[in-house]
Amino acid sequence: MNAATVFPMIPAASKSLWFFAIMSLILVGVLVLMVWLAWSMQHARFTVSNEVLRLQGDLYGRMVPLKSLKLDEAVVANLKTDKDHQPKWRTMGTALPGYDAGWFKLRNGEKALMYVTDKTRVARIPTTEGYTVMVSVSEPAALIDELKRRQAAR
Repeated sequence: MNAATVFPMIPAASKSLWFFAIMSLILVGVLVLMVWLAWSMQHARFTVSNEVLRLQGDLYGRMVPLKSLKLDEAVVANLKTDKDHQPKWRTMGTALPGYDAGWFKLRNGEKALMYVTDKTRVARIPTTEGYTVMVSVSEPAALIDELKRRQAAR
């Protein structure tokens, strides 16, 4: 009987290993981003100070100066019935079932910075900067009242 003869393949160049290393780093980065987004979805908050409304959440958080809020036009909205102010296009943001965050174009053509989880309880606050802030909070009227109180005290 003849013994089998084995001819091993020439090992791959180090370029192949670099490819796997880079792809692994990208996948780890995406995983970290997804975990952070999931965490920030549950921990977004909106802080009212004497100077700003601070939106803290995922990538789209910002500080909106109180002087740029049109509080005389601010309302409590129900986006299930208020068709004009429903998001039509996400321009830069996150849109998942039960979570809209970031920049959206509304059905009426306006631009909005949204942090909406409950479409029935939304504080809709226009600004002088060409966009509307829309946030879900348990008491949207209380948020608007606090903003008015702080703005009047300035």
